[in-house]
Amino acid sequence: MYSNIKHYLQKELDSIKEAWLYKNERIIVSPQEAEIKLENGQTVLNFCANNYLWLSNHPELKKAAEEALKSHWYGMSSVRFICGTTDLHKKLEQKISEFFGTEDTILYAACFDANGWVFEPLLSAEDAIISDSLNHASIIDGVRLCKAQRYRYENANMEDLEAKLIEAKDARFKLIVTDGVFSMDWNIAPMDKIVELANKYDAMVMVDECHSAWVVWATGRGVTEYFNIRWQVEIITWTLWKAFGGAIWGFTTWKKEIIELLRQRSRPYLFSNSIPPVVAAAGIKVFDMMASTAELQDKLHQNTEYFVEKMKWLGFDIKSTASAICALMLYDAKLSQDFARELLDEWIYVIGFYYPVVPKEQARIRIQLSAAHEIHHLDKAISAFEKIWKKLWVI
Repeated sequence: MYSNIKHYLQKELDSIKEAWLYKNERIIVSPQEAEIKLENGQTVLNFCANNYLWLSNHPELKKAAEEALKSHWYGMSSVRFICGTTDLHKKLEQKISEFFGTEDTILYAACFDANGWVFEPLLSAEDAIISDSLNHASIIDGVRLCKAQRYRYENANMEDLEAKLIEAKDARFKLIVTDGVFSMDWNIAPMDKIVELANKYDAMVMVDECHSAWVVWATGRGVTEYFNIRWQVEIITWTLWKAFGGAIWGFTTWKKEIIELLRQRSRPYLFSNSIPPVVAAAGIKVFDMMASTAELQDKLHQNTEYFVEKMKWLGFDIKSTASAICALMLYDAKLSQDFARELLDEWIYVIGFYYPVVPKEQARIRIQLSAAHEIHHLDKAISAFEKIWKKLWVI
């Protein structure tokens, strides 16, 4: 039997390669810093990590993890309702709730789980989910797992959102769901207007703050703080593996009844191990650190403004951004890969993004800034982009 499907699979792989959509993985052999070392011995400037605040290899987090390894050992050994939970997990959930000013929090192994399994336990065929067209894949998959009626509105288009809310007027419960910062285009969801429409049409609101928390706005609480609507949404999801330092976990926070029901019915929480205690301990340390200073956020914003201004001055097609990520639009999948490969020869580590990660004919280079970058890092990258632009005649 496998010989038949093997032939089919190989044809699929060949077609992906022929369309210049095949994804190769580079191997790094060093911590996530501004400079990283590749398997071939090459040291390059890293513009590919979600390590916005330079916490992935922070000594304070390593110390907290080492202490937890000594006191709590390595893993949980089962799901929390069976083997029990640790004091570190409960303390981290409490820290999250205190930071956001929410009523309760539930931890998952990843925010993909948090987004993927928030809908099914809460909503049924009587209800409606109204989702932004550019929401993250985890939200899209979560909506597919739920029996609720599905509506999709054009990205950040409030007229279309209102039209979909009118279409869903007969639903028992209505939930609007959106990314706070969209992971490929890096525009901010107009949360103030979304909340206004939710109030008008008696809908709840869920926002994924993965790319906005500790990146957008002063104290790092993301777009809900940016628009001053922190207490006007019902569900917030977030992750540790971006600005928090790059480890694995995610969470859902806000209304206590929602969180309590997720503990009873959300399948990844019930049937998959929770995060290791060492990760929980490092997460607690992150919240303690960030409560005392905004130095890293300030440096991140300065780096982003500097880089974007210089790149636009050179004439590059850079999407407007309020986050720490710049989308350099190239539109062609092969060109995005060629451009990234040429940049690697200039010691600049970036990746071309193309279908299905982004829509067809919307290929780009995604450049991710960090508080780890110094001005001389940024200047070197800008010079390399200009050199490859001239070589490939992109503009």
